[in-house]
Amino acid sequence: MKNPSVFLLLLAMTIAIPSAAAPTFAAVPSVRLITLDPGHFHAGLLQKTMYPEIDRTVYVYAPDSDDVLDHLKRVSGYNHRAENPTDWREAVYTGPDYFERMLREKPGNVVAISGNNLRKAEYIKGCIDAGLNVLADKPMAIDAAGFVQLKDAFAAAHAKGVILYDIMTERSEITTILQREFSLLPDVFGRLETGTADHPAVEMESVHYYYKFVSGSALKRPAWFFDVRQQGEGLVDVGTHLVDLVQWECFPEQALDYAKDIQVLSARHWPTLLTAAEFNTVTGLDRFPDFLKGSVQNSVLSDYANGEINYTIKGIHAKVTEKWVYKAPDGSGDTHFSVLRGTKCILTILQHAEQGYKPTLYLKPAAGTDPAAFAKALAAGLAQIRLKYPGVELKPLSNGSWQAAIPPTYDVGHEAHFAQVTERFLQYLAAGRLPDWEEPGMLAKYYTTTRALELARKSP
Repeated sequence: MKNPSVFLLLLAMTIAIPSAAAPTFAAVPSVRLITLDPGHFHAGLLQKTMYPEIDRTVYVYAPDSDDVLDHLKRVSGYNHRAENPTDWREAVYTGPDYFERMLREKPGNVVAISGNNLRKAEYIKGCIDAGLNVLADKPMAIDAAGFVQLKDAFAAAHAKGVILYDIMTERSEITTILQREFSLLPDVFGRLETGTADHPAVEMESVHYYYKFVSGSALKRPAWFFDVRQQGEGLVDVGTHLVDLVQWECFPEQALDYAKDIQVLSARHWPTLLTAAEFNTVTGLDRFPDFLKGSVQNSVLSDYANGEINYTIKGIHAKVTEKWVYKAPDGSGDTHFSVLRGTKCILTILQHAEQGYKPTLYLKPAAGTDPAAFAKALAAGLAQIRLKYPGVELKPLSNGSWQAAIPPTYDVGHEAHFAQVTERFLQYLAAGRLPDWEEPGMLAKYYTTTRALELARKSP
């Protein structure tokens, strides 16, 4: 691109064309958003919705690359969609000094970071030191060195009076919410089992796909996404969501101490193999770039996107597994499996063909539990659940388990979860602080994933 700044300015002006149906807000926005080096589609999803608190002009600082163009096109698509169009105006700067210039100019007070993870911990620390609030996509740290930087960033955030928060969308998924809610009912769930390394009390597994659709279009992945030095391995990337859910569901609103409460027992990792043709389909590139050559053999790329962590958290045995596959079966998408084993009940989320690839929650009485007594406790518990989530039902199954029937209004979809996370962040920003348990929870989470990566790389 011969004159990238002019081109991006023209594209930004195109994005800025308002629609007659675009939303308007009476309140004076208190948040001015900066988007730093957007390279992941999550950066765009943060702007799929508009918020009264956020000014419609967003300041973008990025290197000159296809990543920023893809981001601007995604935001433009939201601005020009027929239904509920947004009205974002993108003020864009590209150049090799984009980070330094952003820190110098500081046109906003909140920085959104979602892209190449190689410099993410550096970005976070630099923004915090400059007195800027940060909303960061996962992972905030992809190795032990990044974890040290993250600890320093939290310390600096206290000194500067700003907030650092990561985007945990899976907390907003309704079956996960209900799994947590039922686990908080002692008469239904009992208490969480301790488990063993061979039979953990908590197990979670997710399967993600390289080829999928986002906002109605086939997702184009940047080539660096397949470089673990830039994206991070699966253990420290999507594995972050799973570790977060273990903490959020099993120890809700409890401040964890990673040095005392977490013990990583073992970890392993293994690659997903992608052919040159598959790589071309998801990136649009007809060859593997030079920075991936060390991971390519016989025209097949090995991407260490899969991993498993066995650990204890406050003495409870947990196992999380992350897997990546090239393409999902027809009619499906990313899937989630979760089981919490209680003394009275086992809560399981399945999302397979039998469930129509929709996450489905099952409640099974634990061995030795009287079915009639369990049904009575379940009825009382369901009444409590309905106070917060009206319309939820439980259907008895022939095997003695129960299936949660959830009204479709609660199933808003993964992309809508980004707005829900942003709204929570805005509430914390208005309050001037995070809940007491959030920061130690983030440190515990990233300690778990980065420590697991160290062990996995040392294992045969």
